[in-house]
Amino acid sequence: QVQLVESGGGLVQAGGSLRLSCAASGSIFSINAMGWYRQAPGKQRELVARITSGSRTNYADSVKGRFTISRDNAKNTVYLQMNSLKPEDTAVYYCHLVDRGAFDYWGQGTQVTVSS
Repeated sequence: QVQLVESGGGLVQAGGSLRLSCAASGSIFSINAMGWYRQAPGKQRELVARITSGSRTNYADSVKGRFTISRDNAKNTVYLQMNSLKPEDTAVYYCHLVDRGAFDYWGQGTQVTVSS
């Protein structure tokens, strides 16, 4: 089994910053990609940012230029630096990992709340 442990969520004022971390452990064979999704109340879960094993990244249009995803391969950890936060960024953020191109794993989620 694979475990994903997230940290770094919290409450911040609009314009502020937060950094999320997600550490993966367990029976990991070959990580293809790690990323972050978010889900706001009454909305579907959506991709925020993703980074592949080759360090290719992609971002939701709504966060481009404000969020940066990075990865420490040695630690199996992915980070999401979130700057210039807006109230519409408020959501539960979930870490996601794809192993061996076929197995999906999710973290338990961490709440990010941005006050106006």
